[in-house]
Amino acid sequence: MPREKSAKTRPRKAGTPAPAGQAPKDASPPPQVPDDKASELVSRISISLPPALLAELDRMVETSGYGSRSQAIGDMVNYQLVEHKRKLGNDVMVGTLTLLYDRLTRGLQKQLADLQYQHIDEVISSLHVHLTHDQIMEVILLQGPAALVQDIAREMIAQRGVITGHLQLIAAIIPPVHPASDDAP
Repeated sequence: MPREKSAKTRPRKAGTPAPAGQAPKDASPPPQVPDDKASELVSRISISLPPALLAELDRMVETSGYGSRSQAIGDMVNYQLVEHKRKLGNDVMVGTLTLLYDRLTRGLQKQLADLQYQHIDEVISSLHVHLTHDQIMEVILLQGPAALVQDIAREMIAQRGVITGHLQLIAAIIPPVHPASDDAP
């Protein structure tokens, strides 16, 4: 069995390039990336998939209009991270609560308005649309700790007369419209 040669370090002559994978000893450190450019950097990872799963991924990439597998997998990872944050319930998240309810249910619109007022710090905005003579769709924009936003959504969805409801959370924060000033009373 042949023996591998041990790598010995010996000085290089001036002007001789460093071997592949090694930086020259007199090389300057890599340039610092400004903070605004750091978000543009990506890291390369490698994953292993069974052939059937890879074929399914490729079909999804093609039919969904993704530019690459990386873009599709990045979206999947983002979705799972949002779900993880939602389950933990500690992070501030923004979301929409979409409700479909019966307009003819006595007191329902007042109950929903009262709930929104009770959670005025979390309810950013709401819009309702009359779909039919007796059905209204209401979309409520919420922001707050994920667990609290989910509790608010469950409370609204559970009201008598609500036909269906769905909360969609996103790991983002709505910037303030007017920054708070120290001069405010």
